[in-house]
Amino acid sequence: MSTVAPVTGTSGTTSGAPRSARRASVGPAVGLLPFLVYVAIFLVVPTVTVLVGAFSGEGGGFTLDRIKALGEETPLRALRESVLLSLISAAIGAVLGAVLAQLVLSAPPTSITRRVVTSLCGVLAQFGGVTLAFAWLATLGFSGLLTDLLARTIGTSEAGFPWLYELPGLVLVYTYFQIPLMVIVFLPALEGLRPQWREAAVNLGATPWQYWTRVAIPLLRPAFLGSALLLFANAFAAYATAAALISQGSPITPLLIRSALTSEIVLGQQDFGFALALEMVVVVAIVMALYAWLLRRTSRWLR
Repeated sequence: MSTVAPVTGTSGTTSGAPRSARRASVGPAVGLLPFLVYVAIFLVVPTVTVLVGAFSGEGGGFTLDRIKALGEETPLRALRESVLLSLISAAIGAVLGAVLAQLVLSAPPTSITRRVVTSLCGVLAQFGGVTLAFAWLATLGFSGLLTDLLARTIGTSEAGFPWLYELPGLVLVYTYFQIPLMVIVFLPALEGLRPQWREAAVNLGATPWQYWTRVAIPLLRPAFLGSALLLFANAFAAYATAAALISQGSPITPLLIRSALTSEIVLGQQDFGFALALEMVVVVAIVMALYAWLLRRTSRWLR
């Protein structure tokens, strides 16, 4: 009897260990379930719906007619304007945002200025849509604040600035939320630059210009390009701001999708919005794949 008891105790302990391990693994899975449900409802289901709709004919069969229609003049022009708008706003936002992020980083971590600027950037990066469009209309639009001020002082037209409702106006408005977003996503990369690297460069006789051009910028290049790609995707997929500014016409792809949804026939194709949406999904997927690749390269020296 005395020899059996230890064996029984060991078996009980051994059998309890897998149960504890299973319980420990089930906990995180249950916590992740709401996120997976959210992704399935708002990402997977819409993507599958767009994919099926883009290749479905009027009778429900397979067709490439809607995909072929993407090569016509109107969709190509909208795609070209969307890419141009995204490139320009991303370039301006990336450069100015990187400079602002470096200025923020130069302040002490506990300073009020740094806290206020980072908090403000977090708010302004999400300040888009109808609210942002109305703010610019109230400033530069018909009878806007700045419009009336300039009309009284230098005699400009009270009708506002017509370019605000065109591609240059969209670039200006988009830059308003692109710069704060760049500060948020690029600041961690700047914080990853170790002071020892600058000290080593100075000890070897490097000037500040040489340090930035030969050490800092090469290290920051993947993070900068990745952040710029994120800004490109952000501008390419934006809809509400452009829709509030431009009520007529469809100069960019998101507004052309709006026209496809609000009219039964666009370019002779029913439900042409599915093909346009698939086009946007493909472009954003390519951009985000490049962003993930650059992010992996950046993580090598951020660790």
